[in-house]
Amino acid sequence: MEMKEKIITRNFVCTFLAQLCLALVMYTLMSTITEHVTKLGATTTIAGLVSGVYVVGGLFSRIYSGGAMQKYGWKKIAVIFSIIHFVSSIMYSFSGNIALLLVVRFIHGIGFGATMNAIMLIAMSSMPKSRYGEATGYFMMSASLGVAIGPFVGGIIYDTFGGQGCFTVASILSLLVVFGVLFSETRSIDPYFQNRSIHENRVQKSDKVSEKATVFDHFLERKAIPISLSIFCLCFGYAALMSFYRLYAQSTDLRKEFSYFFLIYAAVLLVSRPAVGKLQDKIGDNAICYPCMAGQVIGLILLAWKPCMATIIICAVCGALGYGTLNSVLNVIVNRQVTDEERSRTVTTYWAFSDAGVGIAPAILGKVASAFGYPALYFAAAAISFLAIPIYWLVQSRKTVD
Repeated sequence: MEMKEKIITRNFVCTFLAQLCLALVMYTLMSTITEHVTKLGATTTIAGLVSGVYVVGGLFSRIYSGGAMQKYGWKKIAVIFSIIHFVSSIMYSFSGNIALLLVVRFIHGIGFGATMNAIMLIAMSSMPKSRYGEATGYFMMSASLGVAIGPFVGGIIYDTFGGQGCFTVASILSLLVVFGVLFSETRSIDPYFQNRSIHENRVQKSDKVSEKATVFDHFLERKAIPISLSIFCLCFGYAALMSFYRLYAQSTDLRKEFSYFFLIYAAVLLVSRPAVGKLQDKIGDNAICYPCMAGQVIGLILLAWKPCMATIIICAVCGALGYGTLNSVLNVIVNRQVTDEERSRTVTTYWAFSDAGVGIAPAILGKVASAFGYPALYFAAAAISFLAIPIYWLVQSRKTVD
């Protein structure tokens, strides 16, 4: 009987806890910052800007960090940006006006984006190849727990201690992220620490490539773009479900029924990610991706067509199996197809497309809702989510031809 490769290692524990704390900081503040800002006298539009500028900062630093990690090493970038993330968490408490909050929120996003990239890179490179899908499923539960717990805990802390209480908790969690990064081990997996001859080889090869390469190639990985486009399209379904379901509930007078949506979504996600990871290793990518993508589309169409308790439950399950689960599954696929030297740019590319989708989708879908109503918003989200299927099919068919 063959011994299975270990999943639970020092790096797994360090990166799991670090990503969990990062996710908790993100969702705890995201669920409360708009209320805090409106209490300072800002309009809801400005409050939305303060909330969203975090994603913009994260997107910039994700793009920058791809080349930087290759040049300076994964851990060095992780430590620097986790400290930026920690310091900016402290600065919330000293930001008594909107202008300062905007600046702090943007810098906080910068710290988040590069730190998350580095943590993901260390985690993905430490996983056993024979159990890659399973290990990724377990690891991505850290983000799932952040999604499930963050808004709930954030609401309790805000109601009890106000905005300052949330900022204090965010600062403590951010410090734990720094410790998680410091205790991770990258010398054996980071190409930056390869022996001198291999390193020189890599640099020479990189120099040859750079003669033909554009600025784009120094930050992003072209191989990762097709799969990243799939997750970008699926983000529209996620944004429709997460950003507009409360407003849709009010417009359909289904507040009570919709109150169960998030709980069902989070519960399915916590079960599906590790289970689907195991299945991916056993039965392959296509058997997971096509049904889950189709499920997200069907769930959104049903919710738009006939909102009721039954379709709310179906959509919550399908949404969790869609973007929620596929975020982990597609991450495995995109990381499997690249070399260690390409991995830092690959992680950057994948999550930059994901962030861009989450950031852009609410604005586009919000305009659809303003013009045609909320059912049209969900039909539009279903249509854009459907585009992930032919994009993914093209990627897989090209691999078969190769």
